[in-house]
Amino acid sequence: MTAVFVHGNPETAAVWEPLLAELAAVRSDVVCLSPPGFGAPLPAGFGATHADYRDWLVSELTAFGEPVDLVGHDLGGGHVVNVVLSRPDLVRSWVSDVLGIYDPGYEWHELARRWQTPGAGEADVAARFGGTAAQRTAVLVERGMGRQVAARVAAGQGEEMGRAVLTLYRSAAEAGAPGLGFALERAAARPGLAILATADHVVGTEEQRRRAAARAGARVAVLEGLGHWWMTEDPARAAAVLAGFWATVG
Repeated sequence: MTAVFVHGNPETAAVWEPLLAELAAVRSDVVCLSPPGFGAPLPAGFGATHADYRDWLVSELTAFGEPVDLVGHDLGGGHVVNVVLSRPDLVRSWVSDVLGIYDPGYEWHELARRWQTPGAGEADVAARFGGTAAQRTAVLVERGMGRQVAARVAAGQGEEMGRAVLTLYRSAAEAGAPGLGFALERAAARPGLAILATADHVVGTEEQRRRAAARAGARVAVLEGLGHWWMTEDPARAAAVLAGFWATVG
């Protein structure tokens, strides 16, 4: 059984490295998948919408030939949920830290709104993904990512990531308010775990995250005091949570 990790924005798979080092003692069957534009090339003709990333992940998981333990963070956590809702047969269990965005009361965070705004979004990604690697690292550290990991992530950032960010967030805005139109209850078809990092303020309130987890039939793991990049802040605690969850999955 393979454990598959999918990261989000503005990241590369390097964001998982501290956590995977902690998990090495209990799992050797680990694969990181990099969404197009986020540490992997953005193919010509790839639409970079939410549906396109869902279909990309479905294709990647199909190649394993058996259900996987799927773990997603940030946008990757959204891709995970979207796959579980559409192709639960590809998944043995799932973990996501963004269930709050599926609550009908969720509102886009400030950066998302900026990326969804023509002109302002282009200016932001040009500044965020341009400049030197040191400058990009400093931005990530300021937002809470560990410095060593931030330097490795920053090395993989660039113009392609900026284009993917704008297209992805704008496609989500065009689809309507977050959380609407998703039959989240279907996610209960497979064992799920909602990561609730209490200092992460861009993925909904604690109440929204707990409501969405209940709808999805998912357990809730509270990471008290950890923020958006919980896997870099306390990888040992994060690894223990994941290992404990997997131990309960038949």
